[in-house]
Amino acid sequence: MKRITLSALLLVGLWVVGPMAVAQDTSSQSSAADNAADAMTNQQLALLRRDIRSIKKQLVAANLTLTDSEATKFWQVYEEYSADTGKINDTRTAIIKEYADEYGTLTDDQADNLIRRWLDTDIEQTKLRQRYVDGKQRPSFKSTAASAA
Repeated sequence: MKRITLSALLLVGLWVVGPMAVAQDTSSQSSAADNAADAMTNQQLALLRRDIRSIKKQLVAANLTLTDSEATKFWQVYEEYSADTGKINDTRTAIIKEYADEYGTLTDDQADNLIRRWLDTDIEQTKLRQRYVDGKQRPSFKSTAASAA
């Protein structure tokens, strides 16, 4: 499981940063071509993220034994949590893209701003996890997971 997760993270990192690094080297191209390349990159990234979410859901489903009632509750919470996590990851992706776009011309203040915004996403992710572990989401992920065990 760790190997799959690490592979997925590396793939996402290469997918996000790789095209941006290439785009940096070809700065002499017109802005229209750059915008087309960015749109393609955004589309490819969206497809990759969708595929990763699908594979992750399949892995979770394959490793859980749930009754129909438990499955209904669990998958509702899972989808809500995934959507909330997706919003945080959208912010992280935007920060990475901004960093890649500004690489080479980034001032210390801009770098500090990017770091602080990234740390804010870490805080958001932690708060999200706490909400689910503390059972403040409905239905409670904690009680659903406990009943599945």
